[in-house]
Amino acid sequence: MIYFACIVVLVAMAATLSRCIYARTTYDRILAGNVFGTETVILVALLAHLHAEYYLLDVAMVYALINFVSTIAYMRFFKHKSLG
Repeated sequence: MIYFACIVVLVAMAATLSRCIYARTTYDRILAGNVFGTETVILVALLAHLHAEYYLLDVAMVYALINFVSTIAYMRFFKHKSLG
């Protein structure tokens, strides 16, 4: 069951990556990048459970925080053309 979930997440990541490449607007690309990061967190969590390496859940949480902060920074930069 975990293998099937990993495959589904990988397929969703491929679809999101194509959306990131072929999006029309910058905001769509940023959103696709955020979704890709979220799917990466899900994949790391699934792999942590699969291999019983539960310290990887901490890595996934840190990656989720970095993904959130970078998305906010990108949106602020493209809206105001500066981060300050």
